Amino acid sequence: MNVLHGFHATMTARPGRGDEVVRVLLDAPSMPNEDCVVFLVCRSAENPDTISVTEGWTSQEAHSRFFAGEAAQHFVERLQPLLEGESRYTDEVPVGGKAAF
Repeated sequence: MNVLHGFHATMTARPGRGDEVVRVLLDAPSMPNEDCVVFLVCRSAENPDTISVTEGWTSQEAHSRFFAGEAAQHFVERLQPLLEGESRYTDEVPVGGKAAF
């Protein structure tokens, strides 16, 4: 499958809320979406309230269409109150690798 759009987001949870942020992210509605082919959640080893997500989508249009939907809006409403400040985004497109959990 071709991944033509992606990004890396780093966010900071409110103090002590990192576990909740991770739970919400791992329950994201994009997980079962066939257009989202990479969704990897990571934590900082030094600060468990710093969380990052790498996403890869079949296209920018698919990503935009998904986030315009009700499920994604509800997801954002659940996530936002747990975060402090603005998330930082880096443009990147996943090209391969391995994740086995």
